Amino acid sequence: MKLHVHLSPDWILDDDMREYSPSEPVDFCIVGSGAGGGVLAQRLARFGFSVVVLEAGPWHDTEEDMVSDEAGSGALFWNDLRIIGGSNPLELGANNSGRGVGGSTIHYAGFCPRLHPSDFRVRTRDGVAADWPIDYDDLEPYYEAMEREYPVSGPARYPWGKPHGYPYAPLQAGSAGQKLIEGCVNLGIPVVAGGAVAIPAGAVGKRPHCIQRGFCLLGCKVGAKSSIMVSHIPDAVAHGAEIRTGCMAFDVPLDEHGLVRGVRYHRTLRNGTHVEEEQGARAVVVAGYAIESPRILLNSTSPQFPDGLANSSGKVGKYLMAQAGPVVWGRFDEMIRQYKSPPACATTEEFYETDPHNDFVRGYALQTVAPLPIAMSHLLISEGYSGEGLLRQMQEYNHYACLGVLGEILPNEENMVTLHPTDKDEYGQPVPYVRFNLFENDKRMMAAGIERAKQVLEAAGARETHAVNRYAHLVGTCRMGADPSESVVDQWCRSWDVPNLFVCDGSVLPTQGSSNPAITISALAARTADWIRREAPNGTLARRPRSEVHA
Repeated sequence: MKLHVHLSPDWILDDDMREYSPSEPVDFCIVGSGAGGGVLAQRLARFGFSVVVLEAGPWHDTEEDMVSDEAGSGALFWNDLRIIGGSNPLELGANNSGRGVGGSTIHYAGFCPRLHPSDFRVRTRDGVAADWPIDYDDLEPYYEAMEREYPVSGPARYPWGKPHGYPYAPLQAGSAGQKLIEGCVNLGIPVVAGGAVAIPAGAVGKRPHCIQRGFCLLGCKVGAKSSIMVSHIPDAVAHGAEIRTGCMAFDVPLDEHGLVRGVRYHRTLRNGTHVEEEQGARAVVVAGYAIESPRILLNSTSPQFPDGLANSSGKVGKYLMAQAGPVVWGRFDEMIRQYKSPPACATTEEFYETDPHNDFVRGYALQTVAPLPIAMSHLLISEGYSGEGLLRQMQEYNHYACLGVLGEILPNEENMVTLHPTDKDEYGQPVPYVRFNLFENDKRMMAAGIERAKQVLEAAGARETHAVNRYAHLVGTCRMGADPSESVVDQWCRSWDVPNLFVCDGSVLPTQGSSNPAITISALAARTADWIRREAPNGTLARRPRSEVHA
């Protein structure tokens, strides 16, 4: 089969790609091709395993799908029906999920900071949330590997968390970034230009340099911004992995021994009709992200797991987290033109850690964001503008500089993904029911972050400031842990209940810090792949060592 995916002028995937028959069992069937599934597919294929990746969306063509038009970019987003609820319902779709090879990394901003060492011990340090079953040191070498492979640009010394440097020099900060830097400097707040961004300023291999187009959130037309579609999927294919698109997974069945035997999915044919198929596999990896992963598991019922696969703990779908993402903007007398650079171009994590002087625990980061005109109009509408008032505000668009508050909302069991009891999707499967609530610590943290961002903008010369609450980066719902009664997977992302089932995406994060999650998800995937390479020859994917079985 020939693929014509115009990722960049020098990178065209048009070789014959390996294809497996659904009736031919493979070593690994991976559901999802994003930051977790795509990296895991690349690693496992390199290690010599046979791999099929099921992707619900298509291969995106950078010439046709990544357009300089906000209204024309909808094909990149996961806009399938999802029911929302709770006291603070989440806006789903373009803001926090992707549909297609590469998943959400196709249209993320590219911020890739690491978690801090404190993020792995929040329960121990602050008495809230949960501790991870691993430490920062366990993930550090995988952070370093992913920063080379994406790759990530940043300062030679990134001062927060465990200080470290980046393999590529930072991007030049755009006009909004200059305002963040100016305001922080005037207030004595440490800040870095460029941040930690998966956008190299110069060419890397066959990938061209950034042209400062500013449409990163709509996909990178030239292929400079890293996405898993350009950084890892080509290598996975080159080593024999099949990326099977248009395949919506809905069930992971068990064999007579209580092991998973593959994945059932609906495949969309070229004429638009759907057929049901099952890909056999010796092991399955669910990597559909924080909503679709628990949806698949909860839908995979059996006599052994009447409440959903791998759900003996009752925690599948629980502890959904969204990061607080309020957008704060200032109006400046001079022209800013914030769209004239990547939106991710400067940051400070000075307020990331718990401060005993605050009335909340944990914290937030300040980052640059640069809403394009339609997105900016939605922010203004959220603030109450309409009609001529909205038109007058939009006429000031080139005078705005926007900052994002990226804050740590704590995990809570009341925030969850379940299956809606009546609504079905186009395949007849139950749709996700996503409930989300803010709690007192979350509200106090967000209010403090908004106030700080306003102070920074005013210190940079803003004549007036405004803010709207928003959320981003969904994680949680299949958390990893050391106790099988309180978690879904172990430290290797392997199900406690079914030894040849893995969940490897943002859903496994027990806490989220104030760092964008993509690089952490990929680092976890690389770590899991190394464990599989060590353990698979010993047969441990078909059994769990007695020492790991919870009494």
